[in-house]
Amino acid sequence: MRVSVTSHREPEPLSLDAFERLGLFVMRMESVPDEAELSIALVDVDEMAHLNEQYRGIQGPTDVLSFGCDDPCATGGEEPITLGDVIIAPEVAEGQAAELGTTVEAELNLLLVHGILHLLGYEHDADEDAEVMQAREQVVLDAYAAE
Repeated sequence: MRVSVTSHREPEPLSLDAFERLGLFVMRMESVPDEAELSIALVDVDEMAHLNEQYRGIQGPTDVLSFGCDDPCATGGEEPITLGDVIIAPEVAEGQAAELGTTVEAELNLLLVHGILHLLGYEHDADEDAEVMQAREQVVLDAYAAE
């Protein structure tokens, strides 16, 4: 398994290693094949607003976006399986953490887990799907905290 983390923010105050560790943990917990690759990008509010409008038609920034790969994701042989990209706006997460009375780290961890689960097929459009996804997020985060 491979996780690549990049920042589009200069300078980047957050540890990119922390995102990589959690990304790998989630992939292992979800039994993702060893040949899988995941890309994580940290962006500023303006870039996230642009992406949100371009791909979702919604003005303003959001906290996390997931872009699954186009089929086929697996090319076979020795080529990796590309799960897709998770884009996170840490500044949006900071605001949400303050509103929710949680830490920025906890909010960023939740957003990363949420984004990866989207790439693995979890959705939250319907209430029952949202409950399943939220329950899985909590299981993963609890396991990570206990590690």
